[in-house]
Amino acid sequence: MRAHSSALTKGFTLAAGLTLVLAACSSSGGGSGTHKSSSAGLSSCGTQGKANTCNSAATKSGGTFTYTLEKNIQQWNVQDTNGNTFENGEALGVVLPQVFVPQPDFSIALNTDLVTSATQTSTGPQTLVYKINPKASWNDGTAITADDFIYYWRTNNGKDCPPPPASDSTQTKGCLPQSTAGYDRIKSVTGSDGGKTVTVVMAKPYSDWKQLFGAGYPLYPAHVAEQLSGAKAGDAAHMTGAQMTKGWQYFQKTPPSKYTTAGPYKMQDWTDNDHATFVPDPKWWGAHKPSLQRLIFKVITDATQEPIALRNNEVQGIYPQPEVDLVKQIKDIPNVTYTIGSGLNWEHFDLNLHNPVLGQYKALRQAMFTALSIKDIMAKTVGQFDSNVKQLGSHNYVPGQAGYQDLVASTGQGSGDLAKAKKYLTDAKFTGVGTSLKTPDGKAVGPFNCRYTTGNQIRQSECQILQSDLANLGIKITIKPIGAADLGTVLAGHQYDIIVFAWVASPFPSSNAQQNWVTGGGGNYGGYSNKKVDALVSQAVGETDAAKAATLLNQADSLMVQDAYVLPLYQKPTFLAVQTRFVNMRDNATNVGPPYNTAEWGLKK
Repeated sequence: MRAHSSALTKGFTLAAGLTLVLAACSSSGGGSGTHKSSSAGLSSCGTQGKANTCNSAATKSGGTFTYTLEKNIQQWNVQDTNGNTFENGEALGVVLPQVFVPQPDFSIALNTDLVTSATQTSTGPQTLVYKINPKASWNDGTAITADDFIYYWRTNNGKDCPPPPASDSTQTKGCLPQSTAGYDRIKSVTGSDGGKTVTVVMAKPYSDWKQLFGAGYPLYPAHVAEQLSGAKAGDAAHMTGAQMTKGWQYFQKTPPSKYTTAGPYKMQDWTDNDHATFVPDPKWWGAHKPSLQRLIFKVITDATQEPIALRNNEVQGIYPQPEVDLVKQIKDIPNVTYTIGSGLNWEHFDLNLHNPVLGQYKALRQAMFTALSIKDIMAKTVGQFDSNVKQLGSHNYVPGQAGYQDLVASTGQGSGDLAKAKKYLTDAKFTGVGTSLKTPDGKAVGPFNCRYTTGNQIRQSECQILQSDLANLGIKITIKPIGAADLGTVLAGHQYDIIVFAWVASPFPSSNAQQNWVTGGGGNYGGYSNKKVDALVSQAVGETDAAKAATLLNQADSLMVQDAYVLPLYQKPTFLAVQTRFVNMRDNATNVGPPYNTAEWGLKK
């Protein structure tokens, strides 16, 4: 699950695989986002069956298209916990290959430019076979082979390149993947047919196997890592942990303009905190040859500047988190098409259980969540431009998704029920309820900080409402913004008491759950741990029946709700606006975002 930028500014969290689904636990998808408002070329995007084809047209050669990123990219390894940001995934998806790609309707499409097939050939043991496209190669001429898959597996399984020790604060040793889900269940990855056939044998079944080697987390060139570390070329199977660490760190620090890539474009340059320029890669073998002369990703961290940049033709496409004034401004710009939709993005408050008071007292956490009025939050923020927004009742699914159940509302969390919230505290022997709250042993509760990303007015308002609601319990909240580029650091470093951001999900709920809720998971920043939840999620990850997996995830979710660690707020609206002279851009409200198909973007013919 990936935190979105305006979360990592749009939520990596973008640590993101975070990477934040949708075909229940099925990897084939089948759902579709709900588009509530649209205009011109994007008008059909909300029509059933049109999500993947709306705004389509033939293109002509030439033109520059500039697309905005709401967060600077400071760490280029999107597989790493600290590099798992939405913007990083968007940029790297242009130049690095992946097996399956999430689509706007939340289905999963095989990337036939990379592999001609990917099939499960056996269930005992579960065996997966990938046939790499004979033409597939890195743009330095090195063939893409099983070696690249082996390197990916070994750096992400949590064992062959183990995480850095706790004493290594700078993480100079080991690999820190955003999620080991699936990779930790693989027994072996081997190559045949000159490395063009990859056979993966699972030690334990893995329901979301189509998430492996892609789905928002692309392959990196293994031969680059081997050369840097002194390992034998083509021998990722025998690299030491130290050798893999060197490659891992290189991809953290190095933009892809500096090493060989394999996409329809190559990155020509990267100017930190300003822009990336992509140009068509003449070595590209894929079915779609880019028609744009240049593609630019422009960093604009202040969302209020995006409509101005669009009006002035400084950018031609924006994907901001919608706010009332921003939407109004876009509607007034001529020759611009836009759409407001909903997808796999969801807003939430998280508590840091590393804080000794928050971590110790479940009754305190339950009281805090119950005193907060989500209805009030929505009315004063997203409800002003999206009248259909509703409180979210799940940590694993969104409404309209198979498996979705509202498990939160019946508990009163998010209701603003002050009397019930106070009763949690008095029953648990807290004192000073409503004035100056103290723990049962007389220690002051708080003050706590509420953190949000700078420039996000909605999240600032959410912290302010939290501040007001918790004051009624006798809890003081200080509001402390986070620099637009620092969300990942704050999350990974536990530098918060309460934080509000958004996850942008992949279409694999079981794997998302393993990443975010299991003890020690890559996205489990607040230190949540419940052995029963761990066991249920583990069962769901290995359950190939989607309905049974959903039942297990909902059982785990019920326990999580009672533990009051993360409070879901609402399914976050998405907003895409582009100039009408460009086509084939469309909202993809999954962890890959609209740039899932940049090879097709271009000037309308």
